[in-house]
Amino acid sequence: MKKFLAVLSTLVMLGTMASCGNSSEPSTNDSSDNKTTTAAKSDDGKEEEASSGPKTVGIAMPTKSLERWNRDGEYLKAQFEDAGYKVELKYSDNKTEQQNNDIQSMIADKVDLLLIAAIDGESLSQTLADAKGADIPVIAYDRLIMNTDAVSYYVSFDNYTVGKLQGEFVRDTLKLDSEKGPFNIEFTAGDPADNNAGFFFNGAYDALEEYIKSGVLKVPSGKTKFEQVATPTWSTDKAFENMQNTLASYYSNGTQLDVALCSNDSTALGVAKAIDSDYSGSNTPIVTGQDGDIANLQNIVDGKQSMTVYKNVSDEAGVTLDVAKAILSGQTPDGSLSLSAEAKYDTESYDNGVKVVPSYLLVPYVITKDSLDKLVDTGLYKWDSAHKYLE
Repeated sequence: MKKFLAVLSTLVMLGTMASCGNSSEPSTNDSSDNKTTTAAKSDDGKEEEASSGPKTVGIAMPTKSLERWNRDGEYLKAQFEDAGYKVELKYSDNKTEQQNNDIQSMIADKVDLLLIAAIDGESLSQTLADAKGADIPVIAYDRLIMNTDAVSYYVSFDNYTVGKLQGEFVRDTLKLDSEKGPFNIEFTAGDPADNNAGFFFNGAYDALEEYIKSGVLKVPSGKTKFEQVATPTWSTDKAFENMQNTLASYYSNGTQLDVALCSNDSTALGVAKAIDSDYSGSNTPIVTGQDGDIANLQNIVDGKQSMTVYKNVSDEAGVTLDVAKAILSGQTPDGSLSLSAEAKYDTESYDNGVKVVPSYLLVPYVITKDSLDKLVDTGLYKWDSAHKYLE
């Protein structure tokens, strides 16, 4: 029996990770009575004791039904608590109304800072106006929050580069600069409510557009626009259904599928399943992904997925903590802020419709079957005793 992959991370040590696919997600609220005094550095570098006890950070995560948000939420909670802060952590079951209510609850609890991974970046404007009215700074985590001036900073990965890396992987694997093809490709994009999804798709499409225009790459379905290939809530089941329909409509007559370019791992999981069950071709298509989810790493080992773009959650959480600590100590973070991981300070790229949000963008990288040791190097994974699967 093959061992399934398991993350060796803070999640395991805390024993708090919820199982994927949990359909019932009451908000999780840490209301520890820890009274440890928080130390903060003033502008002259001296540590100051906060007389009113530890400050509280409210963390709003989208859902427990995707592995990555469990990982992010629990890791962030541990990081902030280790730094001496109190934490309220809430998951909102991918329901925008619930997330608004969860954030309102944290505002009522008078948290000192809000850290939000939005379910729908368009739906939080009024709630965040209330946060601004209560003088609570807001950090948008991983996903940009739109149409509000209440967002102080944005911490994420370079999302356009995520897609660009996927497109470049396809280019290099198929040797598009030298091979005539034609090769057939289909796209599966992400949630239209997630501002990042457009960046992922555009990065990938831009990297491949010249080959599509020249005919080296063909898209038999004709679906080359984000809106045509978007997947609501990044749903594995919806991605599976969409790829089943695409295979039945355009690949049932022996047409070969060479590439299934998927914007993330949850959609790649559905697409790989559809290829496994419904694709009649003799080749193994390239399948891309993003996140480094457990089941997808298993698929990479088993040859059902070709790559994933990995975003180290410990790095993202570390930089988020750096920015939050500066804000809570009265500083104004900028490009000179000392960071625990490599990140670019960007004041131009992320316009949320009201303001350009100052952003800290971390660097993602490609993982294939041949480079799984990079994940082991993060300390979040290890090889099993047979050195065959990660766990």
